[in-house]
Amino acid sequence: MNSETGSLQRLFYPRSVAVIGASSDPTKIGGRPIDFLKRSGFDGRIVPVNPRAHEVQGLPAFPSIKEAGDVDLAICAVPGKFAEQVVDDCVAAGVGALVMFSSGFAELGEDGAATQERMAATARAGGLRLMGPNCMGVATMSTGMVATFHPAFAKVETLPRDGRIALISQSGAFGGLCVQMANSRGIGISHMVTTGNEGDIDVPDVLEELAQDPAVDVILMYLEGCRNGPGLIRALEIARANRKPVVAVKLGRTEAGAEAAQSHTAALAGSDAVFDAVFRQFGVYRARNIEEFLDVGCALSMGRLPENDRVAIITPSGGVGILMADEAEDRGLDVAPLPDEVQRKFKELIPFAGVRNPLDMTAQVVSDMTLFEQALDLVITGTDFGSVVCFMGAATTDLKQAEVLTESWERVRAAHPDRLMIAPGLHPASVSRALEANGTYAPTEPTYGPRAVAAGWFFTQSFANAADRPVVPEGVNLPSGQLNEIQAMEVLGAAGLPVIDERLATTEDDAVAVAQAIGYPVVMKLLSPDILHKSDIGGVKLNLQDADAVRDAFEAIMGAGATVSGARIDGCIVAPMVSGEGVETILGVTMDPTFGPIIMFGLGGLLVEAMGDVSFRVAPVDHAQARAMIDEIRARKVLDGVRGAPPSDIDALAEAIVALSRFAAAHADQLVSIEANPVLVRREGHGAIALDAVVVTR
Repeated sequence: MNSETGSLQRLFYPRSVAVIGASSDPTKIGGRPIDFLKRSGFDGRIVPVNPRAHEVQGLPAFPSIKEAGDVDLAICAVPGKFAEQVVDDCVAAGVGALVMFSSGFAELGEDGAATQERMAATARAGGLRLMGPNCMGVATMSTGMVATFHPAFAKVETLPRDGRIALISQSGAFGGLCVQMANSRGIGISHMVTTGNEGDIDVPDVLEELAQDPAVDVILMYLEGCRNGPGLIRALEIARANRKPVVAVKLGRTEAGAEAAQSHTAALAGSDAVFDAVFRQFGVYRARNIEEFLDVGCALSMGRLPENDRVAIITPSGGVGILMADEAEDRGLDVAPLPDEVQRKFKELIPFAGVRNPLDMTAQVVSDMTLFEQALDLVITGTDFGSVVCFMGAATTDLKQAEVLTESWERVRAAHPDRLMIAPGLHPASVSRALEANGTYAPTEPTYGPRAVAAGWFFTQSFANAADRPVVPEGVNLPSGQLNEIQAMEVLGAAGLPVIDERLATTEDDAVAVAQAIGYPVVMKLLSPDILHKSDIGGVKLNLQDADAVRDAFEAIMGAGATVSGARIDGCIVAPMVSGEGVETILGVTMDPTFGPIIMFGLGGLLVEAMGDVSFRVAPVDHAQARAMIDEIRARKVLDGVRGAPPSDIDALAEAIVALSRFAAAHADQLVSIEANPVLVRREGHGAIALDAVVVTR
């Protein structure tokens, strides 16, 4: 499924477009693309293919694609039973790309899926890139290349042609709806691409291509799922390297299957949690709905990102100012007080103004509209805040006031071309267009201003922190099946994870000898690859102080193991009794069918699965990503020390995460899951140590 750079150029920028199954009726599926292409001003060759017509919509028609001459892009608008022959004919004719509207394939079951795969294999072997089947097509608005039948393009001549936002959607209906909503909002879409069943071309292919397209500044991506995880990661890395923000809507929240319940890690790593982690790791902003999807994309297309997370808020309404400040803080922005000098100067303008931040100009702006410009200029010149959100209220609904304010914004924008400025308000469409044409995002809802700043700050950090993925070391052969704890700890220790000194005892005398060698007090645990939660059956004994206690514990533990029918009992583990201060955490690995090895981190102990307070990344990760994982959990402050406890050794914990992730990546073809729980993180400077582990291999 992977494309080479430039291999989709004949799809997005064709010099000729053929419609196979062309109709003279512009309302039919086979007629709409021709009608759209003609009315959009497409300056390439439009080639109707219909064996029963000499002319279609005023254009000469051809009986077959093989007689149509050189064709870059063909559209298949015939019933599904004829689609396979269309693929064969396009390959024979040397067509570059084929958009297949036809349905009735993988979406209907195994027989349809087999036909779809045959078509895709034929296309790949013949150098033909296939979009679909069962898709609504593609459009490149700058050239008027509208190869779709979606009614969103019914008034194609009115759609913006200078948009810099590309839209990729697995759903044709969703893609068309977004085009309609974007048009009503005045947002220009540069490309619309609907991938349908993804027999050949998939979302990662399209994303990789558009991430390298100089006509695209922002990419919007709608996903229901992904079969090509490595391809998606590669495409996201290219987009980030080229500083192209990617905004995603991801549907399909599911629970992990019953097989995953064998470990906390797998049970917690549901498919949506993994996608969420991939988005954070590779710099994708996840939108919650279509409105946010489009509006954040619009804001990002203005081309300015904040230099820091501090935001200044200017408002003529104290209540709206507080609303925006709350939104900003909820999204992790810093609504720091304005500098004293800025506050003093504005007090001289309006003595009764609120000047801390938000800067409340009050209703005085009704009498003096220049206050907006004065406030903006004062805040921008007097602070190093990365962004300014200025709520305009309803002032711009009056045409004369709108003209004054628009001119004010133009002067401020010209004086401060690089500062991120956002102007929410109840604007007429003409005012919004004028502001946004000048690079100032102008939504109606006040809270969308801070939301846009937060999205911008997300990408500022993502672009700044982008780094090559860590090198994966060579793996070694691991024991097969579910390892017992001794084996698991040996494997993880060799991987660089700090592990406790555990030793095997198969008799009471062995246990006493080991305990004496280690030094009292000790802990003893049942050693069995078949019993994961040993404490539940009495298979763990703590704080054993002498030989008699060790003998009693050995007898009790082995007796507890014998109560579990069919369980393999390998003996007892004897280990030092770790005491003192520390925070229990959990590290885990699960194998995701899309993205491969996934590393997990959270607070450990018995409550991890109940709380679900964990973070994920695709392995391997570097130290910075490991620190980000640690910072993401809700209980992060526990590691900083609470109620007099000392701060934990975060660096040691991060290094343990890095070591486990590198090991997981190196052994991805052998692993099923890993769980180290608990990993005790000691006070700062004293390291971390794994006290228990489960490793399952193929």
